[in-house]
Amino acid sequence: MKHLFKFKLMPMLLVIIAPICWIVGVDAYVKSKASPYIYQAQDAPTADVIVVLGARVYPNGSVSAILGDRLQAALELKDAGKSDRFLVSGDHGQIDYDEVNAMRSFLEERDVQPQNIFMDHAGFSTYESMYRARDIFQAHKVLIVTQQYHLMRAVYTARQMGMDAYGVASDKQEYPNMTRNRLREVLARNKDFAYVNLLQPKPTYLGNPIPITSDGRLTANGL
Repeated sequence: MKHLFKFKLMPMLLVIIAPICWIVGVDAYVKSKASPYIYQAQDAPTADVIVVLGARVYPNGSVSAILGDRLQAALELKDAGKSDRFLVSGDHGQIDYDEVNAMRSFLEERDVQPQNIFMDHAGFSTYESMYRARDIFQAHKVLIVTQQYHLMRAVYTARQMGMDAYGVASDKQEYPNMTRNRLREVLARNKDFAYVNLLQPKPTYLGNPIPITSDGRLTANGL
């Protein structure tokens, strides 16, 4: 009877353990593949464009601390001569919520020329931001700016899509809810691993190319 119980228990344990091992393994793999391409700002290579990934903005148009630090880190890269062009990619899927124009305003208020700011209004996810950076904005060599916990997935995704992608972390302070964010990121890395290697879904919106070698003001009016 005892041996029979063990025989029945083993498949149940495998059903539970195997997915956990897969999730943990993919998470470690994504981090290991991206880590060699993450730099300190002063050591980062030059690039075609600095990609700033969106985050929360407030109803008055001001940016959250986490997004403000991404933008500030991007400005520091510009000042270090890494690139003078910015691609701000975020959620502008509703009239009353607009990450990209808040990012544009932040940069313009700090003397970035409007023609050097390209707005991706349909960067609804990291995967979609990278897809559109490649296909709409025709970026080849990119410097991605976001916090460390998020950066490894962004760099991995971009490189799997064929871009010469590098990352610079924008962590300048302690942020709230980071334990939750880091746990969610484990699942997000697994999701984007499946997207770039298996599923390859189209983003919510595509459209006509607007190369980052052109004029960023062409992106002012939407998708």
